[in-house]
Amino acid sequence: MDYFPLFLDLQQENCLIVGGGEIALRKARLLLAAGAHITVLSPTLDEGLQELASTGQIVWQEGMFDPAWIRQPLRLVIAATDEPAINAAVFASCEAAGILVNAVDDPAHSRFITPAIIDRSPLVIALSTGGGVPVLARQLRAQLEALVPHGYGDLARLGRELRALSKEKLPDPAARRHFWEQILSGPLPDRVFAGDTAAVRAEIIAALNVADAGQLKRGAVYLVGSGPGNPDLLTFRALRLMQQADVVLYDNLVSHDIMELVRRDAERVYVGKKANNHALPQEDINRLLVKLAQEGRKVLRLKGGDPFIFGRGGEEIAELAAAGIDFEVVPGITSAAGASCYAGIPLTHRDYAQSVTFVTGHRRDGEVELDWPRLVNPSETVVVYMGVAQAPKISAQLIAHGRAADTPVAIVANATRANQQVVITTLAGVAEALTSASIKPPALIIIGDVVRLHAQLNWRH
Repeated sequence: MDYFPLFLDLQQENCLIVGGGEIALRKARLLLAAGAHITVLSPTLDEGLQELASTGQIVWQEGMFDPAWIRQPLRLVIAATDEPAINAAVFASCEAAGILVNAVDDPAHSRFITPAIIDRSPLVIALSTGGGVPVLARQLRAQLEALVPHGYGDLARLGRELRALSKEKLPDPAARRHFWEQILSGPLPDRVFAGDTAAVRAEIIAALNVADAGQLKRGAVYLVGSGPGNPDLLTFRALRLMQQADVVLYDNLVSHDIMELVRRDAERVYVGKKANNHALPQEDINRLLVKLAQEGRKVLRLKGGDPFIFGRGGEEIAELAAAGIDFEVVPGITSAAGASCYAGIPLTHRDYAQSVTFVTGHRRDGEVELDWPRLVNPSETVVVYMGVAQAPKISAQLIAHGRAADTPVAIVANATRANQQVVITTLAGVAEALTSASIKPPALIIIGDVVRLHAQLNWRH
């Protein structure tokens, strides 16, 4: 390898930055975060550096570079100027004195280079392209930022706090490694990420006191909203849990592209529901979630849209709570938000609609009994989930209760996906539009004057 990777302890160490511009400011902030004592040598200072100097966070030495400044006990030096001759002089002086030196964007005059950093202190991830393509390192950093939750810092801090105790209780390195592997592969990290650090600390300490990580191998269930179908709209947390689950229960609305992101070796159980065709009744799904968690497994309940918007997530976690199972709910972009945005139809608009109501067209025993008088206000948008089969009845009832027959309606099928289909019609024409366009679920129906904006705001032509 071209460079030896190294994490340097700079707490209370003396560091020198040569240069007073924007680049010097960025380096000063990094060194301050590492606890260094910083002197900046420059004839003038950037405004940000002036503020740091005025508050005593750095020391400003006004003047041009002189080799006399390079002396012990400096721990490292950064040349942050746009003058190649100065950078070369700084490098030569540091080399003679045996002091680590970096000239920004000048690998030939650097003994070390500063990497792109993902900071989850005390967990720190550094990326480097050897000074050749810094933009590539920054792009990779952006991808890793999405995959490493901020809670990993809390998890690393907790592990550091318990390091001495774990060495005392488990002196054998192999046993200690096995203990931490069990903990980190179980549900406890997710509880730390959710803010339950104190309780997790107590459980780990209790396990260490009996030298038994097995008691922490409790299962957990994660209700995760997968959004309307486009994998780019998943939350970071949803993606991470999808790649860690032991078993996945997924429904009919979870797209193939999203299922491709699930951990390859996870067990997959289809529990989808279509009209009058349930792969598994809801009560059986509830019981299966409890059973799998009691076996000590990390269970992902993957739902289309959001678990708490017509997703029956409340029923499932009620069963889990009654059984004493650890669970977490991860929200997803609900189908109404996805369909309206990708169809260019704002659900509310100052000139067209001041409120929006979500209703479901799927009811028990096939009956649709909604609060019809409440849904006929012309200044309100109505969004119907799971309403394709009942759309003719819904439109007839709205018209019968006073909603204008020419009220604009949008039917959005496969929202946010490559095969998205948008059909514009009126309340009176819904049944015919569904038939002529051969609309099949999943589809969402948007009713209201905001639909008029589709022609102007549709950005996915």
